[in-house]
Amino acid sequence: MYFVNGKGTEQITQFAIENWWLADYMSYDRQTPSQFYIQAVEHTELFTIDVTEQEQLIKVLPKMEHYFRLMLQKAYAAAQMRIKYLYELSREDGYKHFVTSFPGFVQRIPQYMLASYLGFTPEYLSELRKKYANGIS
Repeated sequence: MYFVNGKGTEQITQFAIENWWLADYMSYDRQTPSQFYIQAVEHTELFTIDVTEQEQLIKVLPKMEHYFRLMLQKAYAAAQMRIKYLYELSREDGYKHFVTSFPGFVQRIPQYMLASYLGFTPEYLSELRKKYANGIS
């Protein structure tokens, strides 16, 4: 998920790894156009549901409300931790944490996307990757 900033640059705010959900919850809740874009970078199964369909589904299958709540809680918790890491970790430590947490994913995504997500230039990410590839920690 990304938005286009005032300089016309795409700023990635979230990745959705296997079995994760992605949504602009504010847009969904308020029924307003989204300020974000969602792009698949790998083969993806895409499911969409609008508010009316979700309410109908919950009426027919009440257990789905529990499922949707759990998905929302997980998304919210991930957003909280992302904010914490942005404030708490240095740029380099943020990189190390992400690479350690999602090593397989880091190998599958374009590096410019990882740089955008971490708030780096692709050049700075390249420097970090070289530094850690050479065993410096």
